[in-house]
Amino acid sequence: MTDVLQVADEAKMIVNGYAYTPKDDNIRVLNLNLPQKATVLSNDGKIIETTMDDIELEIVKGYFYNNYEFLVE
Repeated sequence: MTDVLQVADEAKMIVNGYAYTPKDDNIRVLNLNLPQKATVLSNDGKIIETTMDDIELEIVKGYFYNNYEFLVE
């Protein structure tokens, strides 16, 4: 089981319950309210793998693009 508190501590950004953690040229996103919902985005926002539905993915990608400067250095 995912340790939500550890993920939240390691995240570079948390927006509306989604934790964004840069890792190995990708961004890992976890829904902290439903930890079984996660996705991995490339640094340019392309979906690599996911357990989220299409609506949730669009929300996550919107937050990613709106806050890109805070995630990628």
